[in-house]
Amino acid sequence: MATRNALAMGLLLAAVSAASAAMAPRLPMDGDDLFVDLQLQQDPCPQVEDIVRSAVQAALRRNIQLTAGLLRIFFHDCFPQGCDASVLLAGERDVPPNGGSLQPEALRLIEDIRREVHGKCGGPKVSCADILALATRDAVVVAGLPFFPIIRGRMDSRAPAPDVLRNLPSPSASVDELLDIFRRKGLGDPADLVALSGGHTVGKASCGVIRGNDDFSRGLAANCSASRSRKQSLDVITPDAFDNRYYVALRNRKGVLESDQGLADHPRTRNMVRDYANDQQLFFRQFRASMMKLSQLKPPAGSFEIRRDCSRPNARVDGDAGLAASA
Repeated sequence: MATRNALAMGLLLAAVSAASAAMAPRLPMDGDDLFVDLQLQQDPCPQVEDIVRSAVQAALRRNIQLTAGLLRIFFHDCFPQGCDASVLLAGERDVPPNGGSLQPEALRLIEDIRREVHGKCGGPKVSCADILALATRDAVVVAGLPFFPIIRGRMDSRAPAPDVLRNLPSPSASVDELLDIFRRKGLGDPADLVALSGGHTVGKASCGVIRGNDDFSRGLAANCSASRSRKQSLDVITPDAFDNRYYVALRNRKGVLESDQGLADHPRTRNMVRDYANDQQLFFRQFRASMMKLSQLKPPAGSFEIRRDCSRPNARVDGDAGLAASA
């Protein structure tokens, strides 16, 4: 069985490699000056997708939970103010709701990939924001999603996003509140909310955010609270598989979060929950489309750079280097 599983994973990774090599995107983003028009200049690092893909594949062989970790980091980066790697800065990474909820191994993986990319591409030519987007895409593709292109050219913010708590959906939010905040972020199709929520199929949550309004959820909460460090899988059927069982659970009143279970009840979302529960490929297609939209959310105009350390702006890197040299 182990041999067959290893062979299957090897075949899948080979297929992913071939698909991404054939479909590597080189597209501009509406002329926005925060994105580099890769059609008008030489690609600064044509091998970056191969480097990122190989690193993600190797990491997932060691820890399949990295898919969930990367998805959470990516969503928490793009949703507050666009995809600019601000979530990797300590001032945003370590405050609620990010503090303690972002997977340390996934954060380390992004920095490890950044170090390898900059080493092999002759310096800081690819942003942390692009590396995070590529790594997240590759993780969900390895998990079984059809390949989708990631447009490169993002830049890294020099400062954390303001009001992170106010800009991220609450696990207790109503569906109307969720639809409104998604609309304000440029994800106005209700299918974006329902499909991106499907990323919870491999997610986990702290005990304190489990809904407690029926026997099922109260039982989960009681079991979860037995250990302060324990986390509850958001898909109670197949917690480690990227599939549509999350929606099957919602249809059976087994959603873990209030914001998840509400999707199965609201008139604007319940039919999509039903359809995704019945058709995994339909869910995969919409998740792919919504991830592409999420990956293209642009930050507001400001001061940007390509960081030489994903956790610190370059001014901090230079300052720390100066202090070390004078010590």
